[in-house]
Amino acid sequence: MMNPRAATPANPVIPGQAEVQRLLEAAVTEQGYPGVIAEIRNDSRQWFGSAGVADTTTGRPRTPGEQFRVGSITKTFTATLILQLAAEYKLSLDDTVHNWLPGLVQGNGHDGSKITIRQLLNHTSGIFAYTLDEGMLERYWSPKLLEHRFDEPTPEDLVKIAVSHPADFQPGQGWGYSNTNFVLAAMIVEKAAGMSYADAVAYRIARPLNLTGTYAPGNETGFRGPHTSSYSRLMLPDADAPVHDVTELSPSYAFGVGEIISTAADLGTFLAALLSGRLLPPVQQSEMFSMTPVPDGKWLDGYSYGLGISSVTLPCGTTVYGHGGMITGTWSYLYGTRDGKCVVTQNVNGDWGVPPMGLFIDVLDAAFRPGV
Repeated sequence: MMNPRAATPANPVIPGQAEVQRLLEAAVTEQGYPGVIAEIRNDSRQWFGSAGVADTTTGRPRTPGEQFRVGSITKTFTATLILQLAAEYKLSLDDTVHNWLPGLVQGNGHDGSKITIRQLLNHTSGIFAYTLDEGMLERYWSPKLLEHRFDEPTPEDLVKIAVSHPADFQPGQGWGYSNTNFVLAAMIVEKAAGMSYADAVAYRIARPLNLTGTYAPGNETGFRGPHTSSYSRLMLPDADAPVHDVTELSPSYAFGVGEIISTAADLGTFLAALLSGRLLPPVQQSEMFSMTPVPDGKWLDGYSYGLGISSVTLPCGTTVYGHGGMITGTWSYLYGTRDGKCVVTQNVNGDWGVPPMGLFIDVLDAAFRPGV
């Protein structure tokens, strides 16, 4: 089912709009996702397209203002908070983890006194990713999720899981995408800002930008407003595996890493503000966008990573900046041009099969193609 708002004559014309709409419809008809959306902002013009449904029971279409879990796009929010605090001299990127969280990162080759905040944000800390722990994989990435979806691990619990494994490498001696880095960064935000992570997101980002559908839910299992449903096959590879509604869950296992809830419109506003320099002073902006190529096989081939933000050059030749995100039941992608004048937000409300990177890249390529 296509949202009737997706391609009406009254909508503003956006380069690549028709091609993007075709891609969205193909994602539903050919790849079997319940619903998919894309919002394109190009200077003063804005277009929202969708295909499929927000709820498979009611057939309700996906809409521009609905909330969804953004997954690892949360990392860009967390990095922004850290850099704001650095600009206010409340912390330094060269501070060690031990300075702020004494004794927490210790053992099995981990040493918080040798790991800086900068190394957390650019994934050069060497800290093991707690999400790769066998117990975590069993609880959250298998059918056992249904037994554990309302568990409430603390940030300290997540770090303890990470340091129970050997460090991946010595700090600064490699690159490895680790969710543990941003659990620690969010904990440092709380210490330096003197408030909860949720309040820091609200007071420092959401309220100043009037992001009325954006918040860090903590242990809340539901949503505070209209939202899409999220669906999962619980990582079972079979095409006919049962689909489960996993809309309600505790995102505490993704503290500071993947917990934020937002809307397409809010995400577009946030990234446009970040890219254009409205959220950070020039020094911190330069720090965030100091990009290093990601080693092949370490994350997403062909990408570069800064401080909580990544970049990729599309087939059309345009380089875009932002982050992708996945949390149980949903995938999201948020990228824009370096000046923030063009931003694309995407979301799929199903998490089975291979990651929908092909869809996401194709949509970006259509939206950012020069001369379209």
